[in-house]
Amino acid sequence: MSASLQWGGRFALQPDAALLAFGSSLADDGVLAAYDVRCSLAHVGALAEGGVIDAPCAQALRTALHRVAAEIADGDFAAWARASGAEDVHGAIDARVRELAPDAGAWLHAGRSRNDQVATTLALYARARAEDGARVTLAIARMLGTAAQDEAAAGTLLAATTHWQPAQPVLLAFWLAAAAEPFARSASRFIAARDGAARACALGSGAVAGSTLPLARGSAAAELGFAAPSRNAMDAIGTRDAALDTAHAFVRATLDASRVAEELVLWATPAFGYVRIGDASATGSSLMPQKRNPDAFELVRGGASEVLGYYTGALSSLAGLGLSYHRDLQQTKRVLLLAIERGAAMLEAFARALADVTFVRERMAARAGDGCTVATDVADALIAAGCSARDAHALVGERVRAADEAGRALDAGDLARLAAAIGVQALAAPLCAQASVEAKATAGSTAPGAVAASLAELAREIDMLEAQL
Repeated sequence: MSASLQWGGRFALQPDAALLAFGSSLADDGVLAAYDVRCSLAHVGALAEGGVIDAPCAQALRTALHRVAAEIADGDFAAWARASGAEDVHGAIDARVRELAPDAGAWLHAGRSRNDQVATTLALYARARAEDGARVTLAIARMLGTAAQDEAAAGTLLAATTHWQPAQPVLLAFWLAAAAEPFARSASRFIAARDGAARACALGSGAVAGSTLPLARGSAAAELGFAAPSRNAMDAIGTRDAALDTAHAFVRATLDASRVAEELVLWATPAFGYVRIGDASATGSSLMPQKRNPDAFELVRGGASEVLGYYTGALSSLAGLGLSYHRDLQQTKRVLLLAIERGAAMLEAFARALADVTFVRERMAARAGDGCTVATDVADALIAAGCSARDAHALVGERVRAADEAGRALDAGDLARLAAAIGVQALAAPLCAQASVEAKATAGSTAPGAVAASLAELAREIDMLEAQL
């Protein structure tokens, strides 16, 4: 049998090369290499502390593993692994250790199955990637929060939309704060995923039932930063919760990015002209010289569905499996890695492009009152004067129709007619975007004071979450 394989004694014939290649995950799981080395070093410690191997053997294994870690960091290991014929990165590392330290290397896999090895390595990877996700989402939230502070100071106005139709005037700072809030929530999810991935260490669970060798599981778990060894070997080798939780956090974060990207793509069109994307983040056309395309944001918008698809594929691959390990879990691993790696790349790209966006304040302010966006405030004024909400809605709707037909905005004449309609002497209601924004009275609204309070609270939350990293 090939020296790169970790099995073979039971078989009289060589495996079918095409089927072996079909079953290989080496092209997918290279990102796990550094984490596998950490896992293997902890296993060496568990073997040595349990008296399964002596000190010289343990030292030889550690020396070989540190050599492999250096090769991984330098980028040299990937080519060696591809040429090795190993089934996966875990087997490739084992084969390289046996090549570097033949006698000691034969002991590396004592008491360990690829089942608990993969589960542990994947949890280490998920933990690290979850922390990466928390850092980038917090950076995005802080970037948006800082921009909101700047726009609040400038008092920039914007016509908020629902259904992409003009709705009500708001501060641009209010929109920026609305964009920032989901990223703070995503950071919380990433931190929860990171902490969840550190609860239980599968290493030492063996293939399904544990080991008869006296492995020091507690020491290995502590060395790898886990709270404790896993309680049940069968569950430990079959669960992929850590990677699923991290992938889910990336799904939610890329969805957040996609929604903001959609607005920025629209705002960058000449029809809106609300933003300008800097040269470093825009692209041109191969045919049309005038084009300035928001490609980074379009790719983020489309990529969110890609990440969701990978995550859904992982869930689907698990749905039909029993407890314990099944080879289908290799497919689960593949799509989870794709979801996490693609999600991480999307968030990094989104953050870079977002930093290159400039808001065209004058354009926004000029259109903040378009489409009778103060109509809701006028209806509220009627309600405050004693008119029912239903009657107020109908009366203001009639005045909006009249204003549309005349090609004008709601004005003082409309207020006078409305006052007369409900039998009051006068009606006080905001008729411009600035007055509308300042008239808001509820917490969490677009009123300048409410926006300032929400931004201060958001900044405190970001500080608190950063302190957990």
